[in-house]
Amino acid sequence: MLTKDEVLELLHDTESYRAERTVSTNDMDKFQEAICAFANDLPDSRQNGYLFIGADNQGNLSGLKVTDDLLKKIASIRSDGNILPLPIMNVEKYTFEGGDLLSVEVRPSFTTPVRYRGRVFVRVGPRRDLASEDEIRILTEKRIANMASFDASPCFRATVDDLLLDKIESDYLPQAIDPEILASDKRDIKHKMASLGLYDLQYDCPTYAGLILFGKNPTQFLYGAYVQYGRFGGKSKGDRIVEERAFKECLAVSLNKIENFIEYGVSKTRPVFVSAMREEQMINYPEGALRELIYNACMHRDYQSNMPTRFYSFNDRIEVMNPGGLYGKARPDNFPNVNDYRNPIVAGALKVLGYVNQFNHGIQNIKDLLKANNNPEPIFNVDKLTVFEAVIPIAGPEDLYDDNQTKEKNRTVNLPVNLPVNLPVNLPVNKTQMEILKRIAGNNKITYDELAIAIGKTRETVRVNVTTLKEKGLLQRVGSDKNGHWEILQSE
Repeated sequence: MLTKDEVLELLHDTESYRAERTVSTNDMDKFQEAICAFANDLPDSRQNGYLFIGADNQGNLSGLKVTDDLLKKIASIRSDGNILPLPIMNVEKYTFEGGDLLSVEVRPSFTTPVRYRGRVFVRVGPRRDLASEDEIRILTEKRIANMASFDASPCFRATVDDLLLDKIESDYLPQAIDPEILASDKRDIKHKMASLGLYDLQYDCPTYAGLILFGKNPTQFLYGAYVQYGRFGGKSKGDRIVEERAFKECLAVSLNKIENFIEYGVSKTRPVFVSAMREEQMINYPEGALRELIYNACMHRDYQSNMPTRFYSFNDRIEVMNPGGLYGKARPDNFPNVNDYRNPIVAGALKVLGYVNQFNHGIQNIKDLLKANNNPEPIFNVDKLTVFEAVIPIAGPEDLYDDNQTKEKNRTVNLPVNLPVNLPVNLPVNKTQMEILKRIAGNNKITYDELAIAIGKTRETVRVNVTTLKEKGLLQRVGSDKNGHWEILQSE
Protein backbone atom coordinates (compact mmCIF):
# COMPACT_ATOMS: atom_id res chain seq x y z
CA MET A 1 0.00 0.00 0.00
CA LEU A 2 0.94 3.65 -0.38
CA THR A 3 2.49 5.75 2.33
CA LYS A 4 0.70 8.92 3.45
CA ASP A 5 3.17 11.06 1.51
CA GLU A 6 2.53 9.06 -1.68
CA VAL A 7 -1.23 9.40 -1.15
CA LEU A 8 -0.94 13.18 -0.80
CA GLU A 9 1.22 13.34 -3.94
CA LEU A 10 -1.40 11.47 -5.97
CA LEU A 11 -4.22 13.55 -4.47
CA HIS A 12 -2.69 16.86 -5.49
CA ASP A 13 -1.51 15.68 -8.90
CA THR A 14 -3.78 15.93 -11.91
CA GLU A 15 -6.17 13.02 -12.26
CA SER A 16 -4.64 10.40 -14.57
CA TYR A 17 -5.06 6.80 -15.74
CA ARG A 18 -3.67 5.74 -12.33
CA ALA A 19 -5.95 7.70 -10.00
CA GLU A 20 -9.60 8.68 -9.67
CA ARG A 21 -11.11 10.79 -6.85
CA THR A 22 -14.70 11.04 -5.60
CA VAL A 23 -16.58 12.46 -2.62
CA SER A 24 -19.48 10.04 -3.04
CA THR A 25 -19.79 7.04 -0.72
CA ASN A 26 -22.92 5.47 -2.23
CA ASP A 27 -22.36 5.38 -6.02
CA MET A 28 -21.43 1.68 -6.25
CA ASP A 29 -21.71 1.65 -10.04
CA LYS A 30 -19.12 4.40 -10.28
CA PHE A 31 -16.77 2.60 -7.88
CA GLN A 32 -17.02 -0.70 -9.72
CA GLU A 33 -16.59 0.86 -13.15
CA ALA A 34 -13.41 2.55 -11.89
CA ILE A 35 -12.05 -0.68 -10.43
CA CYS A 36 -12.83 -2.50 -13.69
CA ALA A 37 -10.98 0.18 -15.70
CA PHE A 38 -7.91 0.05 -13.45
CA ALA A 39 -7.81 -3.75 -13.69
CA ASN A 40 -7.84 -3.60 -17.50
CA ASP A 41 -4.78 -1.28 -17.54
CA LEU A 42 -5.21 -0.34 -21.19
CA PRO A 43 -1.90 1.62 -21.33
CA ASP A 44 -0.18 -1.58 -20.10
CA SER A 45 1.69 0.43 -17.47
CA ARG A 46 1.75 -2.56 -15.08
CA GLN A 47 1.25 -0.04 -12.27
CA ASN A 48 -1.48 -0.18 -9.67
CA GLY A 49 -4.49 2.12 -9.99
CA TYR A 50 -6.13 3.98 -7.09
CA LEU A 51 -9.70 5.00 -6.36
CA PHE A 52 -9.75 7.61 -3.58
CA ILE A 53 -13.07 8.03 -1.77
CA GLY A 54 -13.32 11.18 0.33
CA ALA A 55 -11.61 13.76 -1.95
CA ASP A 56 -12.88 16.03 -4.72
CA ASN A 57 -11.42 16.44 -8.21
CA GLN A 58 -8.91 19.02 -6.94
CA GLY A 59 -7.64 16.65 -4.25
CA ASN A 60 -9.28 18.43 -1.32
CA LEU A 61 -10.49 16.20 1.51
CA SER A 62 -14.25 16.22 2.05
CA GLY A 63 -14.15 15.54 5.82
CA LEU A 64 -15.32 11.94 5.37
CA LYS A 65 -15.42 9.64 8.38
CA VAL A 66 -14.53 6.12 7.19
CA THR A 67 -16.43 3.55 9.24
CA ASP A 68 -16.04 -0.21 9.42
CA ASP A 69 -19.31 -0.60 7.51
CA LEU A 70 -17.97 1.55 4.64
CA LEU A 71 -14.72 -0.44 4.57
CA LYS A 72 -16.66 -3.73 4.40
CA LYS A 73 -19.00 -2.33 1.75
CA ILE A 74 -16.17 -1.32 -0.58
CA ALA A 75 -14.12 -4.47 0.11
CA SER A 76 -17.13 -6.64 -0.83
CA ILE A 77 -16.88 -5.33 -4.42
CA ARG A 78 -14.07 -7.81 -5.03
CA SER A 79 -16.19 -10.92 -4.60
CA ASP A 80 -19.79 -9.88 -5.28
CA GLY A 81 -19.59 -11.35 -8.80
CA ASN A 82 -20.27 -8.13 -10.70
CA ILE A 83 -16.63 -7.72 -11.82
CA LEU A 84 -15.23 -10.75 -13.64
CA PRO A 85 -12.56 -12.08 -13.58
CA LEU A 86 -12.28 -11.15 -9.91
CA PRO A 87 -10.03 -8.11 -9.44
CA ILE A 88 -6.95 -8.09 -7.20
CA MET A 89 -7.54 -5.16 -4.87
CA ASN A 90 -6.83 -3.90 -1.40
CA VAL A 91 -8.75 -1.38 0.74
CA GLU A 92 -7.01 0.93 3.21
CA LYS A 93 -8.06 3.83 5.47
CA TYR A 94 -5.91 6.94 5.84
CA THR A 95 -6.54 9.62 8.45
CA PHE A 96 -5.57 13.27 7.86
CA GLU A 97 -6.39 16.56 9.62
CA GLY A 98 -9.05 17.37 7.02
CA GLY A 99 -10.77 13.98 7.31
CA ASP A 100 -10.41 10.31 6.42
CA LEU A 101 -9.58 8.94 2.99
CA LEU A 102 -10.54 5.47 1.76
CA SER A 103 -8.06 4.15 -0.82
CA VAL A 104 -8.88 1.24 -3.13
CA GLU A 105 -5.68 -0.13 -4.68
CA VAL A 106 -6.25 -2.20 -7.87
CA ARG A 107 -3.58 -4.34 -9.53
CA PRO A 108 -3.53 -4.75 -13.33
CA SER A 109 -5.14 -8.03 -14.33
CA PHE A 110 -3.35 -10.67 -16.40
CA THR A 111 -6.71 -12.03 -17.61
CA THR A 112 -8.12 -9.07 -19.50
CA PRO A 113 -10.65 -7.94 -20.58
CA VAL A 114 -12.19 -7.50 -17.13
CA ARG A 115 -15.93 -6.80 -17.29
CA TYR A 116 -18.37 -5.10 -14.95
CA ARG A 117 -21.80 -6.63 -15.50
CA GLY A 118 -20.74 -7.69 -18.98
CA ARG A 119 -19.29 -4.33 -20.04
CA VAL A 120 -15.61 -3.45 -20.42
CA PHE A 121 -14.39 -0.17 -18.92
CA VAL A 122 -10.99 1.42 -19.54
CA ARG A 123 -9.20 4.61 -18.65
CA VAL A 124 -7.97 6.91 -21.38
CA GLY A 125 -5.84 9.45 -19.55
CA PRO A 126 -7.98 10.91 -16.72
CA ARG A 127 -11.23 9.74 -18.30
CA ARG A 128 -13.09 6.47 -17.65
CA ASP A 129 -15.29 5.12 -20.44
CA LEU A 130 -16.64 2.03 -22.17
CA ALA A 131 -14.02 0.24 -24.28
CA SER A 132 -14.32 0.27 -28.06
CA GLU A 133 -14.14 -2.94 -30.11
CA ASP A 134 -10.52 -2.24 -30.99
CA GLU A 135 -9.66 -1.66 -27.34
CA ILE A 136 -11.36 -4.93 -26.37
CA ARG A 137 -9.29 -6.67 -29.07
CA ILE A 138 -6.09 -5.15 -27.59
CA LEU A 139 -7.06 -6.36 -24.12
CA THR A 140 -7.82 -9.84 -25.49
CA GLU A 141 -4.45 -10.02 -27.24
CA LYS A 142 -2.76 -8.89 -24.01
CA ARG A 143 -4.43 -11.74 -22.15
CA ILE A 144 -3.18 -14.25 -24.72
CA ALA A 145 0.35 -12.82 -24.46
CA ASN A 146 0.26 -13.10 -20.67
CA MET A 147 -0.82 -16.74 -20.72
CA ALA A 148 2.67 -18.21 -20.79
CA SER A 149 2.96 -21.98 -20.68
CA PHE A 150 4.12 -23.51 -17.41
CA ASP A 151 7.56 -24.36 -18.76
CA ALA A 152 8.06 -20.71 -19.74
CA SER A 153 7.19 -19.49 -16.22
CA PRO A 154 9.95 -18.39 -13.82
CA CYS A 155 10.87 -20.61 -10.89
CA PHE A 156 11.36 -18.01 -8.16
CA ARG A 157 13.08 -20.43 -5.76
CA ALA A 158 15.85 -21.27 -8.23
CA THR A 159 19.00 -19.36 -9.18
CA VAL A 160 21.43 -19.52 -12.08
CA ASP A 161 23.63 -21.80 -9.94
CA ASP A 162 20.94 -24.50 -10.19
CA LEU A 163 21.64 -24.94 -13.91
CA LEU A 164 24.31 -26.99 -15.71
CA LEU A 165 25.81 -23.93 -17.42
CA ASP A 166 28.75 -25.85 -18.91
CA LYS A 167 26.39 -28.29 -20.60
CA ILE A 168 24.20 -25.47 -21.92
CA GLU A 169 27.20 -23.64 -23.37
CA SER A 170 29.00 -26.66 -24.81
CA ASP A 171 26.15 -28.92 -25.91
CA TYR A 172 22.97 -26.89 -26.41
CA LEU A 173 23.80 -23.36 -27.57
CA PRO A 174 25.95 -24.54 -30.53
CA GLN A 175 23.04 -26.68 -31.76
CA ALA A 176 20.28 -24.17 -31.05
CA ILE A 177 21.97 -21.06 -32.48
CA ASP A 178 23.73 -20.53 -35.78
CA PRO A 179 27.52 -20.76 -35.17
CA GLU A 180 28.27 -17.36 -36.74
CA ILE A 181 25.56 -15.63 -34.73
CA LEU A 182 26.69 -17.38 -31.54
CA ALA A 183 30.31 -16.36 -32.14
CA SER A 184 29.31 -12.70 -32.54
CA ASP A 185 26.96 -12.69 -29.53
CA LYS A 186 28.85 -10.99 -26.69
CA ARG A 187 25.96 -11.09 -24.21
CA ASP A 188 26.34 -13.00 -20.96
CA ILE A 189 24.98 -16.53 -20.50
CA LYS A 190 21.77 -15.30 -18.83
CA HIS A 191 20.73 -13.29 -21.88
CA LYS A 192 21.55 -16.18 -24.20
CA MET A 193 19.48 -18.58 -22.10
CA ALA A 194 16.63 -16.05 -21.93
CA SER A 195 16.51 -15.88 -25.74
CA LEU A 196 15.82 -19.65 -25.72
CA GLY A 197 13.24 -19.59 -22.92
CA LEU A 198 15.53 -21.09 -20.29
CA TYR A 199 15.90 -17.99 -18.10
CA ASP A 200 13.68 -15.11 -16.95
CA LEU A 201 15.57 -11.82 -16.89
CA GLN A 202 12.78 -9.88 -15.22
CA TYR A 203 12.92 -12.04 -12.09
CA ASP A 204 16.57 -13.12 -12.53
CA CYS A 205 15.85 -16.83 -12.19
CA PRO A 206 15.61 -19.93 -14.41
CA THR A 207 12.35 -20.87 -16.04
CA TYR A 208 10.88 -24.27 -15.33
CA ALA A 209 11.97 -25.33 -18.83
CA GLY A 210 15.57 -24.47 -17.90
CA LEU A 211 15.36 -26.67 -14.80
CA ILE A 212 13.59 -29.53 -16.59
CA LEU A 213 16.14 -29.58 -19.39
CA PHE A 214 19.39 -28.54 -17.65
CA GLY A 215 18.76 -28.36 -13.91
CA LYS A 216 21.33 -29.84 -11.52
CA ASN A 217 18.51 -31.25 -9.40
CA PRO A 218 15.11 -30.64 -11.06
CA THR A 219 13.18 -32.70 -8.50
CA GLN A 220 14.16 -30.13 -5.86
CA PHE A 221 11.68 -27.78 -7.53
CA LEU A 222 9.41 -30.20 -9.43
CA TYR A 223 8.87 -33.21 -7.21
CA GLY A 224 7.52 -35.50 -9.93
CA ALA A 225 9.98 -34.56 -12.69
CA TYR A 226 11.61 -37.96 -13.14
CA VAL A 227 11.12 -41.34 -14.80
CA GLN A 228 10.37 -44.26 -12.50
CA TYR A 229 11.21 -47.71 -13.85
CA GLY A 230 9.86 -50.89 -12.29
CA ARG A 231 10.28 -54.50 -13.41
CA PHE A 232 7.61 -56.77 -11.97
CA GLY A 233 8.00 -60.53 -11.71
CA GLY A 234 4.53 -61.27 -13.06
CA LYS A 235 1.61 -59.68 -14.88
CA SER A 236 0.32 -57.26 -12.25
CA LYS A 237 1.55 -54.56 -9.89
CA GLY A 238 0.86 -56.93 -7.02
CA ASP A 239 3.71 -59.21 -8.10
CA ARG A 240 7.22 -59.00 -6.70
CA ILE A 241 9.33 -56.06 -7.89
CA VAL A 242 12.41 -57.55 -9.54
CA GLU A 243 14.17 -54.28 -10.37
CA GLU A 244 13.53 -50.58 -9.83
CA ARG A 245 15.29 -47.42 -10.93
CA ALA A 246 14.64 -43.69 -10.81
CA PHE A 247 16.08 -41.41 -13.50
CA LYS A 248 16.04 -38.08 -11.64
CA GLU A 249 18.55 -36.04 -13.64
CA CYS A 250 17.52 -33.29 -16.04
CA LEU A 251 16.35 -34.42 -19.47
CA ALA A 252 19.63 -33.49 -21.16
CA VAL A 253 21.32 -36.11 -18.95
CA SER A 254 18.63 -38.67 -18.12
CA LEU A 255 17.30 -39.31 -21.64
CA ASN A 256 20.66 -40.61 -22.81
CA LYS A 257 20.86 -42.85 -19.73
CA ILE A 258 17.34 -44.11 -20.36
CA GLU A 259 18.20 -44.82 -23.99
CA ASN A 260 21.19 -46.92 -22.96
CA PHE A 261 19.13 -48.65 -20.28
CA ILE A 262 16.47 -49.58 -22.84
CA GLU A 263 19.12 -50.95 -25.18
CA TYR A 264 20.95 -53.04 -22.59
CA GLY A 265 18.40 -53.64 -19.85
CA VAL A 266 14.92 -53.79 -21.38
CA SER A 267 15.04 -54.74 -25.06
CA LYS A 268 16.13 -58.40 -25.24
CA THR A 269 17.07 -60.58 -28.19
CA ARG A 270 16.75 -64.36 -28.15
CA PRO A 271 17.36 -67.04 -30.82
CA VAL A 272 14.21 -68.86 -31.94
CA PHE A 273 14.30 -72.32 -33.51
CA VAL A 274 12.99 -72.29 -37.09
CA SER A 275 14.41 -75.50 -38.51
CA ALA A 276 17.30 -77.89 -37.98
CA MET A 277 19.47 -75.63 -40.11
CA ARG A 278 18.25 -72.17 -39.12
CA GLU A 279 17.54 -69.90 -36.18
CA GLU A 280 16.01 -66.42 -36.12
CA GLN A 281 16.48 -63.67 -33.57
CA MET A 282 13.35 -62.45 -31.78
CA ILE A 283 13.19 -59.11 -29.93
CA ASN A 284 10.68 -58.63 -27.12
CA TYR A 285 10.30 -54.87 -27.72
CA PRO A 286 11.99 -52.83 -30.46
CA GLU A 287 14.29 -50.25 -28.89
CA GLY A 288 13.09 -47.46 -31.18
CA ALA A 289 9.47 -47.85 -30.09
CA LEU A 290 10.33 -47.72 -26.38
CA ARG A 291 12.61 -44.73 -26.86
CA GLU A 292 9.87 -42.89 -28.76
CA LEU A 293 7.39 -43.60 -25.98
CA ILE A 294 9.67 -42.29 -23.22
CA TYR A 295 10.74 -39.21 -25.17
CA ASN A 296 7.13 -38.29 -25.89
CA ALA A 297 6.09 -38.96 -22.30
CA CYS A 298 8.80 -36.60 -21.01
CA MET A 299 7.93 -33.98 -23.63
CA HIS A 300 4.16 -33.94 -23.13
CA ARG A 301 3.79 -34.69 -19.40
CA ASP A 302 2.35 -32.27 -16.85
CA TYR A 303 5.32 -31.12 -14.79
CA GLN A 304 3.10 -29.49 -12.18
CA SER A 305 2.06 -32.98 -11.07
CA ASN A 306 3.93 -34.78 -8.30
CA MET A 307 3.48 -38.09 -10.13
CA PRO A 308 6.58 -39.36 -11.97
CA THR A 309 6.52 -40.69 -15.51
CA ARG A 310 5.96 -44.42 -14.98
CA PHE A 311 7.85 -46.98 -17.06
CA TYR A 312 6.69 -50.40 -15.84
CA SER A 313 7.72 -53.76 -17.29
CA PHE A 314 5.63 -56.91 -16.79
CA ASN A 315 6.09 -60.45 -18.11
CA ASP A 316 3.66 -59.84 -20.96
CA ARG A 317 3.76 -56.09 -21.60
CA ILE A 318 5.27 -52.69 -20.92
CA GLU A 319 3.19 -49.80 -19.60
CA VAL A 320 4.20 -46.15 -19.89
CA MET A 321 2.05 -43.61 -18.06
CA ASN A 322 2.69 -39.90 -17.78
CA PRO A 323 0.70 -37.31 -15.81
CA GLY A 324 -1.39 -35.01 -17.95
CA GLY A 325 -3.98 -36.20 -20.45
CA LEU A 326 -4.41 -34.95 -24.00
CA TYR A 327 -3.70 -31.23 -24.17
CA GLY A 328 -5.08 -28.26 -26.08
CA LYS A 329 -6.43 -29.12 -29.50
CA ALA A 330 -5.73 -32.84 -29.07
CA ARG A 331 -8.87 -34.74 -28.06
CA PRO A 332 -9.87 -38.42 -27.90
CA ASP A 333 -11.89 -38.06 -31.13
CA ASN A 334 -8.94 -36.68 -33.17
CA PHE A 335 -6.03 -38.57 -31.54
CA PRO A 336 -3.39 -39.18 -32.89
CA ASN A 337 -3.94 -37.03 -35.96
CA VAL A 338 -3.89 -33.74 -34.02
CA ASN A 339 -1.34 -32.80 -31.38
CA ASP A 340 -0.56 -29.80 -29.20
CA TYR A 341 2.29 -28.85 -26.89
CA ARG A 342 1.82 -28.47 -23.16
CA ASN A 343 5.54 -27.64 -22.85
CA PRO A 344 6.56 -25.85 -26.07
CA ILE A 345 10.03 -24.80 -24.87
CA VAL A 346 10.85 -28.32 -23.69
CA ALA A 347 9.54 -29.74 -26.98
CA GLY A 348 11.66 -27.35 -29.02
CA ALA A 349 14.79 -28.15 -27.03
CA LEU A 350 14.30 -31.91 -27.38
CA LYS A 351 14.03 -31.41 -31.14
CA VAL A 352 17.28 -29.42 -31.16
CA LEU A 353 18.97 -32.19 -29.16
CA GLY A 354 17.70 -34.78 -31.64
CA TYR A 355 15.34 -36.72 -29.39
CA VAL A 356 12.06 -35.85 -31.17
CA ASN A 357 11.06 -34.55 -34.59
CA GLN A 358 7.92 -32.47 -33.79
CA PHE A 359 6.17 -33.70 -36.92
CA ASN A 360 3.33 -35.48 -35.07
CA HIS A 361 4.75 -38.78 -36.33
CA GLY A 362 5.59 -40.37 -32.98
CA ILE A 363 2.52 -42.58 -32.50
CA GLN A 364 2.57 -43.84 -36.08
CA ASN A 365 6.31 -44.51 -35.84
CA ILE A 366 5.73 -46.59 -32.68
CA LYS A 367 3.02 -48.59 -34.43
CA ASP A 368 5.22 -49.19 -37.48
CA LEU A 369 8.17 -50.37 -35.38
CA LEU A 370 6.00 -52.73 -33.35
CA LYS A 371 4.33 -54.14 -36.46
CA ALA A 372 7.71 -54.77 -38.10
CA ASN A 373 8.80 -56.63 -34.96
CA ASN A 374 5.59 -58.72 -34.88
CA ASN A 375 4.37 -57.20 -31.61
CA PRO A 376 0.60 -57.04 -31.14
CA GLU A 377 -1.12 -53.68 -31.71
CA PRO A 378 -0.29 -51.16 -28.94
CA ILE A 379 -3.04 -49.74 -26.75
CA PHE A 380 -3.23 -45.98 -26.15
CA ASN A 381 -5.58 -44.99 -23.35
CA VAL A 382 -6.66 -41.40 -23.99
CA ASP A 383 -9.90 -41.46 -22.00
CA LYS A 384 -8.31 -40.82 -18.61
CA LEU A 385 -8.51 -37.09 -17.92
CA THR A 386 -5.35 -36.70 -15.85
CA VAL A 387 -2.94 -39.24 -17.40
CA PHE A 388 -1.89 -40.64 -20.77
CA GLU A 389 -1.19 -44.38 -20.89
CA ALA A 390 0.43 -46.61 -23.50
CA VAL A 391 0.51 -50.41 -23.28
CA ILE A 392 2.98 -52.34 -25.46
CA PRO A 393 2.37 -56.14 -25.61
CA ILE A 394 5.41 -58.39 -25.80
CA ALA A 395 6.38 -60.13 -29.04
CA GLY A 396 6.14 -63.92 -28.91
CA PRO A 397 5.86 -66.07 -25.77
CA GLU A 398 6.77 -64.26 -22.57
CA ASP A 399 8.97 -67.09 -21.21
CA LEU A 400 11.28 -66.80 -24.22
CA TYR A 401 13.11 -63.84 -22.65
CA ASP A 402 14.55 -65.39 -19.51
CA ASP A 403 16.36 -62.83 -17.38
CA ASN A 404 18.85 -65.48 -16.20
CA GLN A 405 20.26 -65.91 -19.70
CA THR A 406 23.24 -63.83 -20.72
CA LYS A 407 22.29 -61.05 -23.09
CA GLU A 408 24.58 -60.97 -26.06
CA LYS A 409 24.71 -57.23 -26.55
CA ASN A 410 25.76 -56.63 -22.94
CA ARG A 411 29.08 -58.33 -23.59
CA THR A 412 32.26 -56.51 -24.55
CA VAL A 413 32.20 -56.25 -28.32
CA ASN A 414 35.12 -57.45 -30.42
CA LEU A 415 36.14 -54.89 -33.00
CA PRO A 416 35.68 -56.13 -36.60
CA VAL A 417 38.93 -57.32 -38.12
CA ASN A 418 38.42 -55.21 -41.25
CA LEU A 419 39.09 -51.94 -39.41
CA PRO A 420 42.34 -50.42 -40.76
CA VAL A 421 43.97 -50.11 -37.33
CA ASN A 422 45.86 -52.39 -34.96
CA LEU A 423 43.61 -52.64 -31.89
CA PRO A 424 43.18 -55.28 -29.16
CA VAL A 425 40.90 -58.22 -29.84
CA ASN A 426 38.67 -57.49 -26.82
CA LEU A 427 38.21 -53.75 -27.23
CA PRO A 428 36.21 -52.25 -24.31
CA VAL A 429 33.47 -50.63 -26.38
CA ASN A 430 29.74 -51.20 -26.43
CA LYS A 431 27.64 -51.97 -29.48
CA THR A 432 26.89 -48.33 -30.25
CA GLN A 433 30.54 -47.31 -30.01
CA MET A 434 31.53 -50.20 -32.27
CA GLU A 435 29.01 -49.06 -34.87
CA ILE A 436 30.39 -45.51 -34.68
CA LEU A 437 33.95 -46.77 -35.25
CA LYS A 438 32.80 -48.88 -38.20
CA ARG A 439 31.11 -45.91 -39.86
CA ILE A 440 34.10 -43.64 -39.26
CA ALA A 441 36.44 -46.29 -40.69
CA GLY A 442 34.41 -46.16 -43.89
CA ASN A 443 34.10 -42.35 -43.98
CA ASN A 444 36.39 -40.27 -41.78
CA LYS A 445 34.51 -37.06 -42.65
CA ILE A 446 31.11 -38.36 -41.49
CA THR A 447 29.10 -35.87 -39.39
CA TYR A 448 27.23 -36.36 -36.13
CA ASP A 449 23.92 -36.16 -37.97
CA GLU A 450 25.03 -38.71 -40.57
CA LEU A 451 26.24 -41.03 -37.81
CA ALA A 452 22.91 -40.73 -36.01
CA ILE A 453 21.00 -41.68 -39.15
CA ALA A 454 23.41 -44.49 -40.02
CA ILE A 455 23.23 -46.26 -36.65
CA GLY A 456 19.62 -45.37 -35.80
CA LYS A 457 20.39 -43.29 -32.69
CA THR A 458 19.85 -39.68 -31.68
CA ARG A 459 22.47 -37.04 -32.31
CA GLU A 460 22.94 -36.62 -28.55
CA THR A 461 23.61 -40.35 -28.12
CA VAL A 462 26.22 -40.22 -30.87
CA ARG A 463 27.87 -37.18 -29.27
CA VAL A 464 28.04 -38.84 -25.83
CA ASN A 465 29.53 -42.06 -27.21
CA VAL A 466 32.05 -40.18 -29.37
CA THR A 467 33.13 -38.28 -26.24
CA THR A 468 33.60 -41.65 -24.48
CA LEU A 469 35.71 -42.98 -27.36
CA LYS A 470 37.87 -39.85 -27.18
CA GLU A 471 38.32 -40.28 -23.42
CA LYS A 472 39.39 -43.91 -23.98
CA GLY A 473 42.01 -42.72 -26.43
CA LEU A 474 40.45 -44.56 -29.37
CA LEU A 475 39.26 -41.59 -31.43
CA GLN A 476 40.26 -38.02 -32.11
CA ARG A 477 39.08 -35.10 -34.23
CA VAL A 478 41.66 -33.47 -36.46
CA GLY A 479 40.93 -29.95 -37.70
CA SER A 480 37.75 -27.89 -37.36
CA ASP A 481 34.26 -29.25 -36.87
CA LYS A 482 33.33 -28.10 -40.37
CA ASN A 483 36.41 -29.06 -42.44
CA GLY A 484 38.25 -31.57 -40.24
CA HIS A 485 38.16 -35.36 -40.12
CA TRP A 486 38.15 -38.28 -37.68
CA GLU A 487 41.13 -40.48 -36.86
CA ILE A 488 40.86 -43.88 -35.15
CA LEU A 489 43.88 -44.15 -32.87
CA GLN A 490 46.08 -47.22 -32.68
CA SER A 491 46.57 -48.84 -29.31
CA GLU A 492 50.06 -48.86 -27.86
